[in-house]
Amino acid sequence: MRRDLPGAGNLRAGLSMPDGPEPLDWQGAPLDCTDCRFRARLAPGRCGLGWSCLQDRYAKRIERFFLLNRDLADECLTHPYFEVRMNAARVASVFRLPRMLSDPDAGVRAMAILRLPSVQAARRVHDPDRRVRIAVAHRLDVDALVAMADDADSYVRSIVARRAAPGMLPVMLGDDDPEIRRIVARRIGEGWLDRLRLDPDPLVRREAAARCPAPFVGDADMRVRHTVAENGTTAEAEALLDDPEEIIRETARARLAQLKENA
Repeated sequence: MRRDLPGAGNLRAGLSMPDGPEPLDWQGAPLDCTDCRFRARLAPGRCGLGWSCLQDRYAKRIERFFLLNRDLADECLTHPYFEVRMNAARVASVFRLPRMLSDPDAGVRAMAILRLPSVQAARRVHDPDRRVRIAVAHRLDVDALVAMADDADSYVRSIVARRAAPGMLPVMLGDDDPEIRRIVARRIGEGWLDRLRLDPDPLVRREAAARCPAPFVGDADMRVRHTVAENGTTAEAEALLDDPEEIIRETARARLAQLKENA
């Protein structure tokens, strides 16, 4: 007796009606189930024109087809249409995926990386397409991320900054992107935070001041000094009682009262 795949029943019950654009194959020709080699899957509800079809160029229908027919994924990894290869790679045996790392389409390579063991992802660290390197940055072991700390794409570097061990983050203190330096300021060891005292972006200095207020008491930006007033020690708050900005003086007084109450 054949067992349904997880979610297959719901797909057939709720999505078996045609939807989306006109059913056309990946080269733009009208589709006809008569000549399809998978037409035997029509009767049991595992495919259907306009809602679940391997031959359709509409990605959602291809995805449904493989959710209902995972057993066909391995043999479709060489299909000429990249959407078919990518959706097949999503459910194919992992033993078939290493060769997909050399696929001409970046989406297919990225899908293979997300499913293969992390050691395989390292093979595409220098992939020319950012989508692939983003997938690599998500998959690499934390200790291996240093190889991507100077990636040309800032989004890739932001993933590295979020995932890397704090001990690796000093190499990213001088990153060109202030958003990445803010991530570093939130995660790096406290002993390194004074290195950000001269950072040109006040929002980076504010992140550092929230964790280590002392080096930022005399900062030129009131947002940074306000953070010091909110989080500083008694000495740091007292140093701001004569600040030229009233809001900072008030915050410093409130901080001192809080510290006294908690003593």
